[in-house]
Amino acid sequence: MSFGDFISKQFIRVIQWNEPEDGVLACRYPMQDMEIENGGQLTVRETQMAAFINEGRIADVFGPGLHTLNTRNLPILTDLMNWSKDFESPFKSDVYFFSTRLQMDQKWGTGTPVTIRDKEFGAVRLRAYGTYAYQLADPRVFFTQVSGTRDAYFVADLEDQLRAMIVERMAGAFAESNVSFLDMAQNQAALAAKIGDAMKPGFARLGLAMSQFVVESVSLPEELQKVMDQRIGMSMAGDIGRLTQFETAESMEEAAQNPGGTAGMGVGLGAAAAMAQSMMGQVAPGQVRGVTATAGAKFCTECGKPMPAGAKFCPECGKQQ
Repeated sequence: MSFGDFISKQFIRVIQWNEPEDGVLACRYPMQDMEIENGGQLTVRETQMAAFINEGRIADVFGPGLHTLNTRNLPILTDLMNWSKDFESPFKSDVYFFSTRLQMDQKWGTGTPVTIRDKEFGAVRLRAYGTYAYQLADPRVFFTQVSGTRDAYFVADLEDQLRAMIVERMAGAFAESNVSFLDMAQNQAALAAKIGDAMKPGFARLGLAMSQFVVESVSLPEELQKVMDQRIGMSMAGDIGRLTQFETAESMEEAAQNPGGTAGMGVGLGAAAAMAQSMMGQVAPGQVRGVTATAGAKFCTECGKPMPAGAKFCPECGKQQ
């Protein structure tokens, strides 16, 4: 290699960057102690931005396009370097490229249940998970607040911080939504939009822009889900009396499906008696399905026939009561 070839390699005439892999947010261009030629070319591709850094301070920022590097295009760097308007010498500066591509299908979820106040059930602990998408929007803010002078900064480096921010804002968004847990499934899209809006200022403070936020599931911890199921079941039944009648009717139906068995006969008779006693409180005293009985009368637990008050044996089947 000649001395002239060596000297020519100390000046950079063209600066451009191809992303080596997915998930790169910021990368320092390898200068290798070389200087940038005044009048050189900077190529910034779509979904990229570039910034010149002088002694750790961010200076001029460039969007997509082909840029000629001179004092007209580098006003901030010119001021920092105290260059004259006719400055033409090579210069040293760090150049960082930033990827503004949409970072899609980022996962979020609650590691532990989040406690919120539900308007119907009081304090409720919820689990939730989903996806979100964002992009780098402001290189100045991102450089000063997040990446700094690191050689490279990746999406993975931000995951934990963004996930913690989402969970923190989520509890407040759930509470402010005034949507009961039972109605969250049908209002999931509106809920996601509300949480996404609550996230945007926090992302902007990092130089990022959230473009999508999706809530895929909202659920209760297993032990609370069991309690919720029981409560819903009781609400559907109305009250214990109606629940008892329902279960009694089911027992009678099962017995009717096996009329030849003695066990089925016993179940049927016992169920009929229980149902009759259950219905006593819903009809006039002394009148049960057209059968007249004296006040205080009871029914045989074996055959279901009315019995005189105080009788210890059924007058019909003789079963001891």
